[in-house]
Amino acid sequence: MATSNVTMDDPGYNGSIYVFQLPVRIWHWLNALSITVLAISGYLIASPLPTMSGEASQSFLMGNIRLFHFIAAMVFAIGLFVRLYWAVVGNRYARGLLIPPVWRGDYWKRMWHEVKFYTFFTRKVGKYRGHNPLAMMFMWLFNVVLAIFMICTGFALYSQGTGDGSWADVMFGWVFSIVPSSQAVRMWHLVGMWVMVSFSIVHIYMVVRADLMTRQNGFSVMIDGYRRFRDDGPPTPQ
Repeated sequence: MATSNVTMDDPGYNGSIYVFQLPVRIWHWLNALSITVLAISGYLIASPLPTMSGEASQSFLMGNIRLFHFIAAMVFAIGLFVRLYWAVVGNRYARGLLIPPVWRGDYWKRMWHEVKFYTFFTRKVGKYRGHNPLAMMFMWLFNVVLAIFMICTGFALYSQGTGDGSWADVMFGWVFSIVPSSQAVRMWHLVGMWVMVSFSIVHIYMVVRADLMTRQNGFSVMIDGYRRFRDDGPPTPQ
């Protein structure tokens, strides 16, 4: 992947550029919604609510929680593969979801710069039309690698309910040939959920910090797709 979507130390550029196409923005918000539903419902599945009063036949609360979890999982899984397809057919900024260009020396230099910026070790800011190198790495690790892990382990657990020979068993039952223990798969799936929640918190922090302390927008770019640059942010040191 080329890094031609990057402009650093370009204090003379102002205005806006169309970066993220509509399918990318729709996926972003659907993905955020599905992760929220999955995290809340997954937590309740792992730590069920106290027993409710009355006849069990009159309450289907946990069943509904599981239903919401499965629906959100379907949205999450289908959305990922549609997004991967768009990474191939979309514009060059859509390809930011693919493997970062780790074979390029300037990529690591730029990523280290971003690490220092977000950890308050420098105020020097770079301007990027697409995702900065640090965001590209996080996107690939969490929105691709971790997401595929969660899909495989989640649907493997789902296959235990659908039974032998079901679509879930055929497509994801192989997980139990690697990790035979169902409880171990559940544990790793739960650990993956907490990692994903942690990443979401870090992602929100990075977007808010970019909006407040850089000369480019971070939040609104996923609303209308336009990356905007302004002069009222902290100047780029020479």
